[in-house]
Amino acid sequence: MNRDAIIEECNKFKGMIVVVNYHHMKEKLINITSKKNVMVNEHLRNHTYTHLGGKADFLVTPETYEQVQEIVKLANREAIDFTLLGNGSNLIVKDGGIRGIVMNLQKLTSIKTDGTIMVAQSGARIIDVSREALGKHLAGLEFACGIPGSVGGALFMNAGAYGGEVKDVLESTIVVDREGNLLNLNADELDLEYRKSNIPDNGYIVLEATFSLKEGKYDAIKATMDDLTYKRESKQPLEYPSCGSVFKRPPGYFAGKLIQDSELQGEQIGGAQVSLKHAGFIVNRSDASAKEYIDLIHHVQDTVKTKFGVNLEREVKIIGEDL
Repeated sequence: MNRDAIIEECNKFKGMIVVVNYHHMKEKLINITSKKNVMVNEHLRNHTYTHLGGKADFLVTPETYEQVQEIVKLANREAIDFTLLGNGSNLIVKDGGIRGIVMNLQKLTSIKTDGTIMVAQSGARIIDVSREALGKHLAGLEFACGIPGSVGGALFMNAGAYGGEVKDVLESTIVVDREGNLLNLNADELDLEYRKSNIPDNGYIVLEATFSLKEGKYDAIKATMDDLTYKRESKQPLEYPSCGSVFKRPPGYFAGKLIQDSELQGEQIGGAQVSLKHAGFIVNRSDASAKEYIDLIHHVQDTVKTKFGVNLEREVKIIGEDL
């Protein structure tokens, strides 16, 4: 039975309590943001790069820092579950969706430059920030020209590629904590490591990031970005929905090589497939479910562990409920 049917059944026995509570929460969210920024029972597959995921009870897209703070405070007061979605690029949402409030910061996209300092809001794509840096003849973000995630997501996991990573250029950030307080943090307060930060452990919501870059020559910066873009487009399966690179690089190995040597390339469960183009990617080849996608991840991990004794740690985050 799906969620809507369950609510209907509950209403038969409990009057209008569930609907009234839903209406109550929707109105409170609209009062904080606006009607256009509040969606009820929204399919999250429309908001993830994998095209996977069930419904969110409430999907909210705030437009100001103050709105983000107020939504967090509302969730605390009402004791309702709260989830930050990001832009859905390095994420798998399960088929049962997500209960409570889901926040997407896709409308916080400002990018500003002052000399060699760039300030980008968390909903901006890190690709667009790197392109803005190119336009200002600023070097340091070339590595990010092929990373599909948002600025917030890039800080969340200390995103990197081709020898560069966020911690190399990050100066500071503004976040909201679990209580809805606004905090200004220096980069060294985030404990940035390989594909890791303390942002999830502290429950921070990134609102903006300040990058310290260097003056460079446009042609040299562009040549580097063109080269990295070619490498990405020629090696990665961009023609299918995916979450990007599924696994972290295990010490002393390459995840894709281990998967390929395990003869898993092309392996398929339902509509999910280990990419024929790059074994480190799992693609949604034909209307996969989240369960199929996750089952294939586990199958790859088990096979590599059995054959090589290496534990493949997921880079992608999995959230939500099973059906």
